[in-house]
Amino acid sequence: MIRIRNLRKAYRMQGQTKVVADNISVKFEPGKVIGLLGRNGAGKSSLLRMVAGTMRQDGGSIDIDGTVSWPVGFAGSFHKDLTGAQNTKFLARIYGVDTEELREYVEDFAELGQQFYLPVRTYSSGMRSRLAFGLSMGIKFDVYLVDEVTSVGDAAFRKKSMRVFRDRMESSGALLVTHNLRVISNVCDAACILDEGRLTYYDDVEEAVALHREMTA
Repeated sequence: MIRIRNLRKAYRMQGQTKVVADNISVKFEPGKVIGLLGRNGAGKSSLLRMVAGTMRQDGGSIDIDGTVSWPVGFAGSFHKDLTGAQNTKFLARIYGVDTEELREYVEDFAELGQQFYLPVRTYSSGMRSRLAFGLSMGIKFDVYLVDEVTSVGDAAFRKKSMRVFRDRMESSGALLVTHNLRVISNVCDAACILDEGRLTYYDDVEEAVALHREMTA
């Protein structure tokens, strides 16, 4: 379960204040897949990073019961001078999972070939994303934080990624950010709309999708 109380976050940009969280309070029940909707720049990715602990909020609290992934697909934490294989082994030790088992899974899933054994600094952004997604799916979490799961790699890889994501959701929950409203409708149990720093929770996913369409039309 994730419980957010009075969460506040604002940016100062070009002399103006942009509020992305204005005293947000919400509870996400365990095992549910929650879609996070909102206009571009509303702060959806920032909210995921605050839940993950990679971004500090200005105020309020985030209490987590269980294990939560880093934002799936986020490649910013890789050591660029280490290979994909070495980064995988490092994360396996941090999260206490079998090193060789995770290495084999990620090598097969990411489809990097020999690049898996070259430094991450030589990777394209797409290759880093495939490595990051494979690592995220290779470690069991109670809640996955997912930012654009359908945008990784080519069409065949995106299809495989969605299939693996659905498998993980059989026993885990997720906070899911995506512009693909079909994915929201097909995989989410509930949805939220983030607008001008306020978060509104909807048990009816289709109601949230319809309102989002109106907002962004």
